[in-house]
Amino acid sequence: MSQRVVVGMSGGVDSSVAALLLKEQGYDVVGVFMKNWEEEDDTGACTAENDWRDVREVCGLIDIPCYSVNFAREYWDRVFSYFLKEYQAGRTPNPDVLCNREIKFRAFLDFAMSLGAERMATGHFVRRDEAGHLIRGTDPGKDQSYFLYMVHQEQLRRSLFPVGGLTKTEVRRIAEERRLPVSRKKDSTGVCFIGERNFKKFLSEYLPARPGDMVSTEGETVGRHDGLMYYTLGQRRGLGIGGRGDGRSWFVVGKDLEHNRLLVAQGEDHPLLYSSLCLAEDVTWVGEAPARKGETFRCTAKYRYRQPDQPVEVTWEEENLLRIRSLQPQRAVTPGQSAVLYDGERCLGGGIVTRVLDAGKISI
Repeated sequence: MSQRVVVGMSGGVDSSVAALLLKEQGYDVVGVFMKNWEEEDDTGACTAENDWRDVREVCGLIDIPCYSVNFAREYWDRVFSYFLKEYQAGRTPNPDVLCNREIKFRAFLDFAMSLGAERMATGHFVRRDEAGHLIRGTDPGKDQSYFLYMVHQEQLRRSLFPVGGLTKTEVRRIAEERRLPVSRKKDSTGVCFIGERNFKKFLSEYLPARPGDMVSTEGETVGRHDGLMYYTLGQRRGLGIGGRGDGRSWFVVGKDLEHNRLLVAQGEDHPLLYSSLCLAEDVTWVGEAPARKGETFRCTAKYRYRQPDQPVEVTWEEENLLRIRSLQPQRAVTPGQSAVLYDGERCLGGGIVTRVLDAGKISI
């Protein structure tokens, strides 16, 4: 009897090809569509319904059963509530990271096991070895290990990533050759539950905006902001103060939550945009920790998706605290985002940046 694998299918080309490849390899494949969000987009259309239709069509073509499961409540409790709290605290969260830990590799994995599966599978561009280590995807432009660093080794051992060893071009070619209807479907972008809708409008429906002053590093009020939650460190677009100052572009360099002021400076190389030292909490190791508490080790890090690897020294100071020193100054390290650590092709784990310690001080 063939091994049963439950595939998390989003209606996109990657998860569709993942299901197809497993079917062709002789697995007993079941496709499951996860609905994590209940609301319509700006046009009044429920995009989940369109994706669910695509899942059903693909599953019909490759002759596998399919189901839909609703995790909207779990998503709200475990991911979205955290998302809102982070914005209220002035940080810029990455809900996709938490969604993988709490929904796809916890709630969904449990559901897959309840269907009698021995493995679950996704369309992520990552790989794992036999020991359950998380390995980068073959396609460097699509590698998604940054978003899976919170997934533990035991969860990875029960997971398959059929497209992790392929490039995106190869995935689309396979879909076209097998005449899957999603072969040319556009990749989804934006925050997982927001999609491509207007982010500012969406966020304003859940958090009250508090407009305030934009203040330069010299203490001059140069404009007004719509609410600190709408801005992130290093942001240039949407400030609306291009005609002020010496003609160079303005950038967000900090937030003064106490006085509700957005701190801005001119020049993309302004010193306040760069730092070499940060603290990260909510520490997760994919497998065994690379050092004991109190020890310092060297590896590489990414502070945002698709950033080239940066050499760092990491001290595991406490159970839930990392001190990360970059060997070269880093631009716009942002509280709320993840610092993900690597040893070559292997993802070690990481944490969420809570403080940037040496980006300079502003006295205004």
